[in-house]
Amino acid sequence: MTETYTPEESMQNGRYLEYGGQYLPEILLPEIKRVEAAYNQYKDDPDFLNEFHTLLREYAGRPSLLYYAKNMTEDLGGAQIYFKREDLNHTGAHKINNVIGQALIAKRMGKKRLIAETGAGQHGVATATIAALFGMECEIFMGKMDTDRQRLNVYRMELLGAKVNAVTSGSMVLKDAVNAALQNYAARSSDTFCVMGSAVGPHPFPAMVHDFQSVISKESKQQIQTVAGRLPDYVIACLGGGSNAIGSFAEYIEEPSVKLIGCEAAGKGVDTPQTAATMKLGSTGIFHGMKSRFLQNKDGQIDAVYSISAGLDYPGIGPEHVALMDSGRATYVPITDDEAVNAFEYIAKQEGIIAAIESCHAVAEVQKLAPTLPKDKIIICTLSGRGDKDVASIAKYRGIQLSDD
Repeated sequence: MTETYTPEESMQNGRYLEYGGQYLPEILLPEIKRVEAAYNQYKDDPDFLNEFHTLLREYAGRPSLLYYAKNMTEDLGGAQIYFKREDLNHTGAHKINNVIGQALIAKRMGKKRLIAETGAGQHGVATATIAALFGMECEIFMGKMDTDRQRLNVYRMELLGAKVNAVTSGSMVLKDAVNAALQNYAARSSDTFCVMGSAVGPHPFPAMVHDFQSVISKESKQQIQTVAGRLPDYVIACLGGGSNAIGSFAEYIEEPSVKLIGCEAAGKGVDTPQTAATMKLGSTGIFHGMKSRFLQNKDGQIDAVYSISAGLDYPGIGPEHVALMDSGRATYVPITDDEAVNAFEYIAKQEGIIAAIESCHAVAEVQKLAPTLPKDKIIICTLSGRGDKDVASIAKYRGIQLSDD
């Protein structure tokens, strides 16, 4: 029998069915317990919530648009397609929502320094942005492979005053950046707050990310009822660790009529070693302070992963997503590089939107699904970020060199 999953209870105790928890070295556990206590103290505090929502509105530029994709709807010939435009937020992605919340907690804890892991660089940019606004020191950890393919975002972080560390250990991608950030956090927790960008890590980080990113689905739920008079039939979002997807799903989890679809990076294909399809190919394990699902060998060693998207090449997934899959509440599908690149070009030509390559994994699923549905069905797809950062990479993928560098 499929076990029922209840989000509210899970966010309190840090367990999403059997997943989640706090699997940490002794040196870091007391600090994580302090973060947990601070989050529990402030998450319902009126002054905290007022400051959080004021910054979302007056600094991040919320609410973000719910945009009716008329051209795609007509071209695909099926369901009505709406995009939740997180790409229009200040800094160009959904990451700013969560960073504002976590940085406000850090400030109330008396921390002077923010650190963060980042893959595609958008979480790093958001953290550096808020650190500049709050007058805090900032240091970002990013895999060397990702600093090479996301040089624009590296420069943006440095322009904002952050120090960017290119991590050269392991596969030099997001998982290695997380390792480096946690090591630094353990060494300097007295003055430092680690702003976790994905819905991963030890409790309370997955709960905080769910909470602060849920603004996406709170808005979309209200917006679609205003324009269509009802809830959507499908909500679709891309995911690596899962912050964008959990924010897009949050307010619909207990609305059984709404189908939830997460789109993960299949890379070169799920039948190749060059993939990051954790839900399709992974197994239960413990890594980065949590029990979740990971791409790993039979001895529990984490596998190298690959995706054209620097933001999705993580070998695990947030514990709440595994609970949603195991309970049957959400479905997760792999999308290849080729499908995502085709979607990148398709949405640009159809709607005049250059979306992040991460988001285009979800757009690719919309392209597949919409034509199979009746015209009265509604799909909401979240565009997690804008694609400026990806233009050079996509051009290279198509054999076009944009500069002499």
